[in-house]
Amino acid sequence: MNFIQRQLQTAVNNIIKWCNSNGFSISTSKTAGVHFCRKRNLHLDSEIKLYGEIITFVDEIRFLGVIFDKKLAFLPHVKQLRKKSEIALNILKVLSTTAWGADRDSMLKIYRATVLSKLEYGCTIYGSARKNVLQKLDPVHHIALRLCSGAFRTSPVKSLYVECYEPALELKRQMLSLHYYFKIQSNSNHPFHDFKLRPFLIRLQNARKSFIPVFFTRVQDILNDLNLLHLLATPEPKTNFPPWGIRVVQFLNPFQTFIKSDTADVVYQQIFIEHTGI
Repeated sequence: MNFIQRQLQTAVNNIIKWCNSNGFSISTSKTAGVHFCRKRNLHLDSEIKLYGEIITFVDEIRFLGVIFDKKLAFLPHVKQLRKKSEIALNILKVLSTTAWGADRDSMLKIYRATVLSKLEYGCTIYGSARKNVLQKLDPVHHIALRLCSGAFRTSPVKSLYVECYEPALELKRQMLSLHYYFKIQSNSNHPFHDFKLRPFLIRLQNARKSFIPVFFTRVQDILNDLNLLHLLATPEPKTNFPPWGIRVVQFLNPFQTFIKSDTADVVYQQIFIEHTGI
């Protein structure tokens, strides 16, 4: 533990050195640390200093909208996500009135923009949570589909998926995980392009059923279930020159002979109509 603490302190010192040389500063009051481990017994936190002040260690922290807890169970994030989504559902409840409410297509668009976008954000990260944790988000999805389709509360869930053309959240998370995985595979400059889990970690993961699988392991399981392990990603095309390297750009400008202050708007409209009709 002392060796790890020294390594972390060295890394923090290097970050401070880089910030000082590039004109940046780190707020010590907004800086916090999280010790990711699954130990249940008491253990002391590392003493890592930033500008001479010891960094405070917390049980959970928000980073780019995702709450990371010390056990990486993502239960606090899922609870807060469900709470925020239920508040956003009030918009659908108001618009689902039979007398003057919106139609189904409009309701689904509003749901995808206001609620589903929240559920999809960061799902490649918190998707490693336990199944019973992720299932806490399913009622939000089902309530929204019932409001959008006008179905009864006793309507089967699978019929709601078919009626609204919306898959289950589990399938949504799998689809977005595959999209992100193939995006990594198509970019040869991505730091995780050639990532492979070490053999001893694979054995440890297979031996312990309580072990939380990493993102690439989860994606491999999805590809195996879909029989798509042979699928390869097409590399992204690389440009040989930057856009600012183009010296001469040839384009057609039918308005170049007209002076804006001396030309009526009708003339521009007429020229535009004639040009688009060619």
